[in-house]
Amino acid sequence: MNYILITIIVILLAVLAFLLKKLYYNQVETLSKISSDNKSILKSTWNRFDELLTCLTNIHEVGMVNVGAIKKQEFYQTALDNACDLIQSSRGSLMICDEEKKELRIVAARGISKEVIDSTVIKAGSGVAGRAFQTGETIFVTDPKHNSQYIDYKGTREEDDPFISIPLKSNEKAFGVLNIHLSGKNESFTDYDLKFLNLLAGESAITMENIKLYESIESFYLEMVQTLARVIDAKDSYTGDHADRARKKASYVAKELNMPGQMIRYVEYAALLHDIGKIGIDGSILTKPGRLEADEYIEIKKHPAIGYEILSPINFLGPVAKMVLYHQEWYNGMGYPEGLKGEEIPLGARIVATIDAWDAMMSDMPYRKALTREQAISELEKGAGTQFDPKVVETFLKLEQKEWKEKNGND
Repeated sequence: MNYILITIIVILLAVLAFLLKKLYYNQVETLSKISSDNKSILKSTWNRFDELLTCLTNIHEVGMVNVGAIKKQEFYQTALDNACDLIQSSRGSLMICDEEKKELRIVAARGISKEVIDSTVIKAGSGVAGRAFQTGETIFVTDPKHNSQYIDYKGTREEDDPFISIPLKSNEKAFGVLNIHLSGKNESFTDYDLKFLNLLAGESAITMENIKLYESIESFYLEMVQTLARVIDAKDSYTGDHADRARKKASYVAKELNMPGQMIRYVEYAALLHDIGKIGIDGSILTKPGRLEADEYIEIKKHPAIGYEILSPINFLGPVAKMVLYHQEWYNGMGYPEGLKGEEIPLGARIVATIDAWDAMMSDMPYRKALTREQAISELEKGAGTQFDPKVVETFLKLEQKEWKEKNGND
C-alpha cells in the first residue's frame, strides 16, 4: 500500500506542477490588463508555489530516491530545513516519539543549542507539541507567553514568537511532531504558510515511513543472511563460525578503506554468504580428507557462480551477489570464474578474498592442520599483488596486528 500511495503522490505532484505552470503562462498573457499591485501578488503567489514544489521535490529525492543510502538522522534534518526555509524561519525542531516511554525527543533542530536538544523531553499529551502528537491535530499558537499549555524547549518562556506544531502521521497514527517558529519580522502565519507546511509534513511523514519500512526489510534480510551462513558452515568442513568471523573482519577492513556505509553492509553480507554456492556442491567433495582430483576441483570452482544465481534475483542483495561471484578472482587475472584483474574486481570481493584465505589458512582442514599465524602472514604477503589486492592485504594485516596486540596484552 505504501508504494501505491507514494506513486499516487508523485503523479499528483507532477500534475500540480503542470497545472501551475499552465496557470502561470495564462497569467503572463493577461498581465498587461492587470494592475501593478495584482502583478506583484501573482508573482509572489507563483514564487510560493514554486518554493513548495522545490521543497517537496527535495524531500522526495532525498528520502525516496536515496532510500537505503541515507540515514534517518540526515532525512530528519532535511525535512526540518525545508520546512524552515519554506517560511523563512530561523528556529524549529522535529521530534520523534519513543514508543515505550511515550516521550517526544528532538531529532533535528535549527536555532536550538545542543544542550537544549539533549535535555528536552516532552510527554505525549503534555504541552502544545505533546497535544498535537496525541490528538493528531495541527496546533497554532499566536502568543506563547499567554498560553498556559506552552512548554518551551527548556521548560521556560523565553520564546514569544508564534509557532505551529504539526503531527507527523502515517495511517492516521502520529509518530512525531514538526515545530516551526516564525521569525521576528513576520507577525503571523499566512494561510499559504499553514497549508504548505501541512503538505510538506505529510510528504515527510510518508517518506519517513518508507525509510522505516526499508530498515525493517533490511533487518529481515540480515537475519536471513545469518541463517543461510549457519547452514553453509554446517555443511562445509572447517569450523562453525567461519562466516561470522569473516563478517567482522570484512567490516573492519571496509571501514578502514573508507567505503560508504551501505557498501560496508554489503561487504559484511558478502563475507557471510561468499560460500553459499557450496550448498550446490556434493558434500563428499567438501569433506574429502585428501587433495581434490581435477574433476572435483572443477566442481568446487562452480560455487561462486551458484552463489550468484542464488542471490542475484534478490534486488536488495544485487551488489552482494557480484562480490560473491568474484571472490575467487585473483588480482593478477589468474582467478575464476571470469579472469578479472586489478580494479576490475569489485573492492568488496577483493576484501572477502583476502579474509577468506586468511581464515582458511588459520583453520584445520580435512587435508591439513591450520598454519601458524606467522606462516599465514607470510602467505598473504607473498600473495599480495598476485592473488590479493596489496592495499587490502596491507590494511588487513595492520588491523590483524592491532587485534593480536590487544588480545595478548600489547606484548
